[in-house]
Amino acid sequence: MRAAHLTAAPPVVLVAHGSRDPRAAEATRALARAVAATCPGRPVLPSWLDHTDPGPTEVLRGLAADGHSRAVLVPLLLTAAYHRKVDIPAAVAAVGTDLDVRVTEVLGPTGGTVDGRLLAGLRRRLAEAAGDDPGGLDAVVLAAAGTRDPAARASVGRVAAALGAGLGVTCRVSYASAAPPEVGGAVARLRAVGARRVAVAAYFLAPGRFHDGVRAAARSAGAVAVADPLTDLPEIADLVRRRVDAAAR
Repeated sequence: MRAAHLTAAPPVVLVAHGSRDPRAAEATRALARAVAATCPGRPVLPSWLDHTDPGPTEVLRGLAADGHSRAVLVPLLLTAAYHRKVDIPAAVAAVGTDLDVRVTEVLGPTGGTVDGRLLAGLRRRLAEAAGDDPGGLDAVVLAAAGTRDPAARASVGRVAAALGAGLGVTCRVSYASAAPPEVGGAVARLRAVGARRVAVAAYFLAPGRFHDGVRAAARSAGAVAVADPLTDLPEIADLVRRRVDAAAR
């Protein structure tokens, strides 16, 4: 008979979208390590919905087989679109055990609120890319992956508004897929109305094809800087930990 784990801190399973680009999986593993450093004694395990193994169902079944009765699952997603609404609940339902799985909110805005840690991470990456205080920019484009879900797009707009307000500049949204405008057009429109120093903030958690395309298009359109994805920044690790704490409560 397996022994039940009596720890008050259930394991954490991080669930990323997944990509054929190996840099994306390594970014997720790096974030898992960063989150584990903020949660001493609590296992933090990465998983992926597609392209990379293991998937969340496999990880959760493994925890149940090891005797865990509870787990916290964190969607490494910046919008609550299809993957959060459909894919992740399906993965949890497929576990087929009595494991109590608490699924947290995504890392993007929840209840209309943009977490300050997310904004701090975006500002840090902008400063790294621009080589100075991002407040010296004339305008910013927030480049996101893209979604057909209008509520998810509205949440990206809230992030752009909050980021622009914090920097004291205009901040426009662009998408790498699924919805207009694309980043090159957004940069070009800002430059056409007089913004000379336009930078692009990357609303991505990991590198890959979409971010590579954003970087190339933004540079071609005259952007002075393109930020790297958020990856394993301490602000993002702390945001994940806060999501875990909220779900555990």
